[in-house]
Amino acid sequence: MIKLDGIVAFAATVDAGSISAAARRLGLAKSVVSERLAELERALGATLIQRSTRKLSLTNSGETFLPRAQRILRETEEASAELAAQSGKLAGPLRLSAPVGFGILHLGPALATFLRDYPQIEVSLELDDRFVDAATGGFDAVLRHGSVGDGRLIARRLARSRRLLVASPDYLARMGTPSSLAQLEGHKGILYSNRTGDWRFATPTGWSVIRPKAALRVNNGLVMRDAVAAGLGIAMLPSFFIHEALAEGSLVEVDIGLESEGAELFLAYPRDHGAATKIRALADSLRRSFGDPPYWENRPALPVRGDAV
Repeated sequence: MIKLDGIVAFAATVDAGSISAAARRLGLAKSVVSERLAELERALGATLIQRSTRKLSLTNSGETFLPRAQRILRETEEASAELAAQSGKLAGPLRLSAPVGFGILHLGPALATFLRDYPQIEVSLELDDRFVDAATGGFDAVLRHGSVGDGRLIARRLARSRRLLVASPDYLARMGTPSSLAQLEGHKGILYSNRTGDWRFATPTGWSVIRPKAALRVNNGLVMRDAVAAGLGIAMLPSFFIHEALAEGSLVEVDIGLESEGAELFLAYPRDHGAATKIRALADSLRRSFGDPPYWENRPALPVRGDAV
């Protein structure tokens, strides 16, 4: 009979690289881990790990069994989490990644609400404006602004966000206010360096693309917002960065009569992830905190002209 503790010992040994390291990770004696591995191999009738004085290596049988063992452990963890969720006792670590600007402006209060509801969950949040691979980056879930488009991942929609052309009143007074695509091409742009520096607009015949000359390229939306407020040029920014500046009048929307390409916020995580129940609970909590429509869209200074996808 195959025992779960043998599968745990096998997966931990492969992950840690040695029986000694696996024993330390599991908090067990080395002899206990070694015996559990041996018992698993006897139950399977196959050698899974080739032991030597220098290193451990997987046999062909070990290579075949490893992904199944990992799936068994994920499903066991998920089943445990679902039972805990039914009793209102979600617990354990949850490692998240999110963009810097959005995290600073909007995640603090939303995560505080989530943690008050689930005090036994331990959230670790890393803010990073680089692209983080949710499937291999070591995170349980990644917050994305824009399309996910990755078959390895499940994406849970959190909120919508328009992208708006904005400038400072001073810049427009000096350089003029563009009212068409042709006029817009003559202006300098503050561009986000982690994506293609195109501005896309919906027209009756399809998407029109503007590639502005860059006054500044930077990988952070807050720096972009400040550069626009300083009068360096025009930027296309998500509404969650600029809703307060628009309400205050330090920035104004540049309306050229066309809707710019919008985006949505997603929480993405790998399929068959062991922490999926906690991630679903987080996604539901964030949606409630942000609202529908989200509070950064629901301002009198930001009239909604329609969703752009």
